[in-house]
Amino acid sequence: MNILVINSGSSSIKYKLFCMKNLELLQDGLIEKIGEDNSSIKSHHEALLGIFESVKNFDSIAHRVVHGAEEFESATIITPKVIELIEELIPLAPLHNPANLDGIKISKELYPEVTQVAVFDTAFHQSMPKHSFLYALPTKLYEQSKIRRYGFHGTSHFYVAKECAKFLNDDLKKLNLITLHLGNGASACAIENGVSVDTSMGFTPLEGLVMGTRSGDIDSAIVFHLVNTLGYTLDEVDKLLNKQSGLVGICGSNDVREILNSSNSSSKLAIDIMAYRIKKYIGSYIAILGRVDAIIFTGGIGENSAVIRSKVLDGLDLAFNIEEDSVKNEEKFDKISLISKDSSKIKLFAIKTNEELEIAKQSYEVINE
Repeated sequence: MNILVINSGSSSIKYKLFCMKNLELLQDGLIEKIGEDNSSIKSHHEALLGIFESVKNFDSIAHRVVHGAEEFESATIITPKVIELIEELIPLAPLHNPANLDGIKISKELYPEVTQVAVFDTAFHQSMPKHSFLYALPTKLYEQSKIRRYGFHGTSHFYVAKECAKFLNDDLKKLNLITLHLGNGASACAIENGVSVDTSMGFTPLEGLVMGTRSGDIDSAIVFHLVNTLGYTLDEVDKLLNKQSGLVGICGSNDVREILNSSNSSSKLAIDIMAYRIKKYIGSYIAILGRVDAIIFTGGIGENSAVIRSKVLDGLDLAFNIEEDSVKNEEKFDKISLISKDSSKIKLFAIKTNEELEIAKQSYEVINE
């Protein structure tokens, strides 16, 4: 069986075609700047038509959907009812679910007889206990409006956790892990006996770590101050926290490579703040889990920047018995790299994530149930 994975964003569509017999990547591509003034691709419909013209030999289609709330705990074959539920969840992910739905609806229109599956970023975190996912707000806000922590990047956290277990030749259900998905969007996850028990992103992807353009954790009263004292509108606050904060807000860039090469004091400060926040989450998750078997770095930054890994782990080397050279030097690796000594109590890994492959695997499982 060949499965075409479609990741439809607001202005881009990423796609990968996998042969599930041997998990071989047969074809992939990325269409960007959809609908922008200087783009020749004016709509998602036009972009998908182009993809389907070049990709022919697929048996089913798998779609990434960012927010599944409590409605979806696993990959789900797409039906009219599933589409209706995803539409109802748009208020929880107004920037993401509409674009995901575009990909689903257009694909269903073009290929109504092909089995299509939705895989949700939030599904992996549905194992979190109530004391982890509930906010200290009036209970009715959860009961009536489902305001709670959901978490995201679930397919990435799950994928690298499984790769770690495979490398260690151990059962994932027996492992306690801390996974760090570090990219322009970033999140941490505490995994106990193979399941998510806490994660840094919350009701939306805004909460948690310092990201490329998102603030991460802040005192929520800052919002009142921005509106009531400084005269911001709510739309301006939304834009400020999601698009103008994080690394770009501190030093003017959200490209970590560019920031690391800069001699500006603001660039150094941006990296220090980001690394400090990650370290705080590692510490809190160690406290939650008690025993930690491995810490995993993934995502574009986590995989590729040994400098960032070193800054995050600085001061933790006595506990982890880190190999200095392996952490501080840029390293090239195919899929997984052990960056701690074999004698380390907590193993440290850099693992290349593959969210599209994980989506394909989960889709294949649900299709063959």
